[in-house]
Amino acid sequence: MNGMVSQSPVDFGLAIAAVLLGLPCYILAIEVVMALFGKSRRAGSSSGWQAVNKRAVLMPAHNEAAVIQTTLETLMPQLRSDDTVLVVADNCDDNTAELARQAGATVVERRNEQQRGKGYALDYGVGWLEENGVPDVVVLIDADCRVFPGTVDKISTLALETHRPVQATYLLEQNAEPSPKEIISTFAFKVKNLVRPLGLKVLGQPCLLTGTGMAFPWDTIRQADLASGNIVEDMKLGLDLAVAGHPPLLCADALVTGEQPQQDETSMTQRTRWEHGHLQTLLTCVPPLLGQGLRQRRIGLIALALDLCVPPLSLLVMLWIAGTGLVTAITLLLQLPWLAATILYSAGVSLFTAIVIAWLGFAREDISLKQLLSIPLYVLWKIPLYFKFLKGPEAEWIRTDRGR
Repeated sequence: MNGMVSQSPVDFGLAIAAVLLGLPCYILAIEVVMALFGKSRRAGSSSGWQAVNKRAVLMPAHNEAAVIQTTLETLMPQLRSDDTVLVVADNCDDNTAELARQAGATVVERRNEQQRGKGYALDYGVGWLEENGVPDVVVLIDADCRVFPGTVDKISTLALETHRPVQATYLLEQNAEPSPKEIISTFAFKVKNLVRPLGLKVLGQPCLLTGTGMAFPWDTIRQADLASGNIVEDMKLGLDLAVAGHPPLLCADALVTGEQPQQDETSMTQRTRWEHGHLQTLLTCVPPLLGQGLRQRRIGLIALALDLCVPPLSLLVMLWIAGTGLVTAITLLLQLPWLAATILYSAGVSLFTAIVIAWLGFAREDISLKQLLSIPLYVLWKIPLYFKFLKGPEAEWIRTDRGR
């Protein structure tokens, strides 16, 4: 009897730990399953772009001479003659500004070595627009992506009709001869940027901002705190806007794509910045966001907080394997009830079922079953990235060199 009493706090502690570790697995599974119901739906009804509305495309660019002309070639055919395309050549050491002008864009050059990063460039560009003709809607496009036909019209119209920020689907294109790591990385990126936000949309909830391909009503973007050195400034911007009453909305049938970095070192640098920023945001923003959502009874904030609880896919797999192994060992060693272990086994089934459903529903054409089964190798490749986070998270904005 005394042994049972002494073990009960251990049982309780293991059960709580199992619930906390299992929760992201269940959230992921719910989002993926709901995304299947939204796969054939349009992102939102729209009455078409109105000629009376004025719009501006804002493009921050730091040493993008190798790619900016290609990006503008995909963008310019979608615009009207009275649209403004403003390129902010930010701390550039190459001829980005000259190439952008040749492609027909208006260019402003910014130089500030102490304040480097996309957020500062966006703030500078919004300030310029305010002084040179305020638009009704601002579209943010990165300088190193491909803007698919109709994207600008779709996200601009939806932003004005809903008076909310709008995020297009942002995916990565595979290289001509992708490595297994690149293939799995592209799949994980699609789960994060399309499948999960689409699931939230079906549930009637907002999404996070994922980067390029975003549209904002002018009064929304003008009031936002853009001048930030945050290494995941888009994610932070989306959370700030949601708290302020402007939760972002996914436009799933608008598409913008970027290229995978071609060098392993560059790919790791980019992935480190993204995932360290995600983890820092998870640790610092989820508790206050969840608390505010509960106090104000705002389901959208609670949904975003729960969505943020899901770490990068490879880390989630690692945590589940380690946690399940540890809990199973403790249960066997101390002869405890199997409640905590059962919770984690169930969470594992949910996690791997979600991965399979996401592949079947959204990525069978991108990745074969054999390649999907190489996920454990991808997880091993990511281990040093997470140890680096424990040692000291990435805090500095670094431009991604795509090596084109």
